[in-house]
Amino acid sequence: MPDYLANHAVTFADKAAVIDDRLGHTPVVWTYAQLNAETNRLVHVLRAHGARHATTIVTCGQNSNAWLRNYHAARKVGATNVFLNYRLTDDEATYVIDNCDAEFIYVDAPYAAMIDRIRGAIPKVRQVFVYDAARHGAAIPAGMVDVDAELAKASIDEPGPPESEELAATMIYTSGTTGKPKGAVRRTGGTPDQVAAMIAVYRWTPDLVYLTTGPLYHSGPSGFMGLGTAMGNTVVVQYRFDPEDWLRLVDKYGVSTTFSAPTPVRMICALPNEVKAKYQRHTMQLMVANAAPWSMALKEMYLADFPEESLFEVYGSTELGVNCILEPEDQRRKPGSCGKAAPSVEIVLFDDDGVAVTGIGPEHTGELFVRSPATFATYYKAQEKYEADMRGDYHTVGDIAYRDDEGYFYICDRKKDMIISGGMNIYPAEIEAALEQHPNIYDVAVFGVPSEEWGEGVHAVVVIRPDGALDEAAVLAYAREHLSSYKTPRTVTFIEELPRTGSGKILKRELRAPFWAGHSRMVG
Repeated sequence: MPDYLANHAVTFADKAAVIDDRLGHTPVVWTYAQLNAETNRLVHVLRAHGARHATTIVTCGQNSNAWLRNYHAARKVGATNVFLNYRLTDDEATYVIDNCDAEFIYVDAPYAAMIDRIRGAIPKVRQVFVYDAARHGAAIPAGMVDVDAELAKASIDEPGPPESEELAATMIYTSGTTGKPKGAVRRTGGTPDQVAAMIAVYRWTPDLVYLTTGPLYHSGPSGFMGLGTAMGNTVVVQYRFDPEDWLRLVDKYGVSTTFSAPTPVRMICALPNEVKAKYQRHTMQLMVANAAPWSMALKEMYLADFPEESLFEVYGSTELGVNCILEPEDQRRKPGSCGKAAPSVEIVLFDDDGVAVTGIGPEHTGELFVRSPATFATYYKAQEKYEADMRGDYHTVGDIAYRDDEGYFYICDRKKDMIISGGMNIYPAEIEAALEQHPNIYDVAVFGVPSEEWGEGVHAVVVIRPDGALDEAAVLAYAREHLSSYKTPRTVTFIEELPRTGSGKILKRELRAPFWAGHSRMVG
């Protein structure tokens, strides 16, 4: 089949495909003809260095036109593209790069120094390509390739197809309950019929203008950006999120669609009215709300500033794709709901004994399992963990839900310990493993607590060693040394002994309960 980007280069040749507009800089605008040409140049460079079908390429950088170039180039090569969170510590990045068996890294110049620091710990990497060095005025570390210099000499001709007809894969590391991240391998966003049905529900059209809200290393922003490009939309990339600058871009380019976690929108809507009044917002037609639950209060804030008919909420995950959709007309009618099952998605609630829950209402909860053409393929090198979250051919990410008499679902708790803070998935086991290395910490439990700003905040309950001394400031300082900023606990309490089951499992629900008293659900 012809590549859709190559087709767009003909059909939408002069239409803006990607706009990279940063404050204080001249905007970079690539038409679809130019984006395809730039993508082809990179395909030829990657192949010249040995990249082939199923080769793993790590992409590390903030949102930019160059990030999109590799998004499409890896797809044309047939490579597995791993989106690396640039906020990771050196140790965290080393684990991901080595675990995914990356042979190449495509890195934004400001992050090349981090790759240089860990180069000795990632021996499977054959080459590091640094992009936008001149744009940032940055030096390229010794032994790395100035990919922009090679691109300038590369052909724009359409490359031949990959050696295999198997679809190229993306891999996003989702962290894990064991303390080590897991690479969720995805080859498809669903069957053509399912995708077409989803597009119809969203009312998505080729003339929309998509704005990135939050980093593209997340599955939601990158997935919906990819859908926008496939539809022939113009994609506006915001290099680094800033709420007023986001409004500037909406106003300047007539932005009509985006995907957002709750935190960025809360920051936008909380701007002073005189600031918001400077920018037109009526062009927004499709706000896809996801990554963490949007409270009804936040929805009301959004609807006060943006068109009523624009707000869609979806429930889904990196692993399972979009599972439920709540349409604009149901936002106030179904407060707290994440919507009905999305097209071609089957949802079953199972109780702890594996029996399907058929009852209606909050007293009939069960773990939500999904069967869909859009589910991921596996966890890389962790097939047993992939299979552990299945019942037959249904998958789960551990959320507890109920349904109402009209078939709308409500997420009320998590069976697993995952925290969603500011749209970021955080697994307590990883934080606990780091804190347990402190010489004065005897035992620790980490879980999510309510946060008006972030949805959930990371909280640690610590048991101090009998001969040790420790306070909250010391725990937080130690955490900051060993964990990414978004994983660092925001609060700490101390206890003499953690409550446990007879088998020794920590009773986190018991620890969490006082923090969530007065809340209708145990998720933020």
